[in-house]
Amino acid sequence: MNLLLLALIVGPIILAEALLARFEVVIYAAGWKSPVTRLPEDLPYARGAPADPPPQSYLVYLDGIGKRRLTDTRDGGRLVRAILDTAPELRVLGQIQPYSPLALPLAGRRVWDWLRRRLGILLFLHNVMQTFVAADRRYRPLYNRAVGQQIADQLRRAGYLPGSGVPVVLLSYSGGAQVATGAVSELFTQLDAPLTLIDIGGFHNGANDVSAAQHVHDLTSRFDRVSRVGRWIFPHRWPLYRQSAWNRALNAGLVSVHHLEPATHVGPRSYISPTATLPDGRTHLERTAALVVSLIRSQDVARR
Repeated sequence: MNLLLLALIVGPIILAEALLARFEVVIYAAGWKSPVTRLPEDLPYARGAPADPPPQSYLVYLDGIGKRRLTDTRDGGRLVRAILDTAPELRVLGQIQPYSPLALPLAGRRVWDWLRRRLGILLFLHNVMQTFVAADRRYRPLYNRAVGQQIADQLRRAGYLPGSGVPVVLLSYSGGAQVATGAVSELFTQLDAPLTLIDIGGFHNGANDVSAAQHVHDLTSRFDRVSRVGRWIFPHRWPLYRQSAWNRALNAGLVSVHHLEPATHVGPRSYISPTATLPDGRTHLERTAALVVSLIRSQDVARR
């Protein structure tokens, strides 16, 4: 009876979200509203190294489905801070809205704020549904172009000079990998930048062409159930689908897989846990941040 009641309550909400999730990308495609490009005056376009002289690399962080503000992240910003503490030579952008083609944060919208106070699951469902819209073949090209344009605009405002040769790294968590893989072609077209993708617990459909990237680093764990589900439910991730974009990238040696056992996707043992420790004494957060920095620095050395 309880399960039936839950289904009667949540079912219509999921249906409504499935319909509304397409709303922004349709508005973007029709040109009825332009994506937001300017940030509030008190929010910098990037942190870390200055834009002049050019930094070693630009790092764009695309958070998971918990993203709802320009500034918040699932871990309160610990991962980005840990990376900046280790690699001050990076210029980091964290304000990208991966789940909004119009670059609009959910927080601050009166309807969403009202609903969140009364039915918090809506935020989760909204961003989950946006991830599936981004993966849907009917909307994927539009979504990819919209978010790729958003990232390119924010990089320019943060001081990036197209054609300068300064590397751009797309660091994503969970569903952010769907957006990161989708943004590759648009970013390369607009910025002519050397692109590297690093996904942590990546949840994506494997249909996006990542051949314009120089390399893709997949940080995963066999204890990560969410990432594993993504490999199961999307046919483009199945080994049998040899001609999918993801499998072509794998076969071309474009993708490197890094195992971070015993990390989980979320919770007290997640990739970015500041409390879970490894045998060498490091926390999961310290290990993940160190690996991200090491991958970025190694590509910079290889490019010289």
